[in-house]
Amino acid sequence: MGVNELEYNSSRPNLAMPEYGRNVQKLIRHARTIANPVQRQIFIERIVDLMMQMSPQSKNLDDYRDKLWRHVFQIAEYNLEVMPPNGVVPRSEEAIKKPEIVPYPVSEAKFKHYGNNVQKLVNKATKMENGPIRDGFVEVIGNYMKMAYKTWNKEHYVSDEIIIDNLVTLSNGKLTLRENASLDTLSNANRKRKRPENGGGGSSSNSNYYSNSGDRDRGDRGRTNNSSNSSNNMNKRKRKKK
Repeated sequence: MGVNELEYNSSRPNLAMPEYGRNVQKLIRHARTIANPVQRQIFIERIVDLMMQMSPQSKNLDDYRDKLWRHVFQIAEYNLEVMPPNGVVPRSEEAIKKPEIVPYPVSEAKFKHYGNNVQKLVNKATKMENGPIRDGFVEVIGNYMKMAYKTWNKEHYVSDEIIIDNLVTLSNGKLTLRENASLDTLSNANRKRKRPENGGGGSSSNSNYYSNSGDRDRGDRGRTNNSSNSSNNMNKRKRKKK
């Protein structure tokens, strides 16, 4: 092949979908030149089978073959007269259709260090009937608020009065804690969980090591004694023969 016959990527058509490669694109666009509609349909179906073999891990996914047919039409620039198995011919207008804008949730958090979920819990508590269930639920919210406050600002002392005032603010004065309510349950549990365990793990491992070493030493001494006994027996037999 001469230098003038070399084909550079800069002179080639752009790849519509690079993940399938240039040869698949050439086959699909060659199918547009097949005059017989039956042969053209069979030709494209074989190309879809080839595309499925390129990613066999996805063949069991729902609607995966329909997805490949949409890719075929996209590579063919939607200029292909064949019929997909589902009977729906993809159109270019559907491909360039922009998805609907998902609205970003806007919330005015009064205390951002508690998070939006605490506000949702407070709103739920305000709709509950008065009683022990509501009081227990509010106490759980207060426990979590105190733990979240300590996590957010570890250097600042957090008193129960601060949590109670914040709870009243979040609920617009509808919620308050019952008397003698404890707000340190979650904080204490979290502190105990983070505490390192020094329950003599190292001493037990060391004792196991020394005990295993002792077993090995006793085994070595036993093997040494056995070898010495066998050698003594051999010497006795030699003296008897003489």
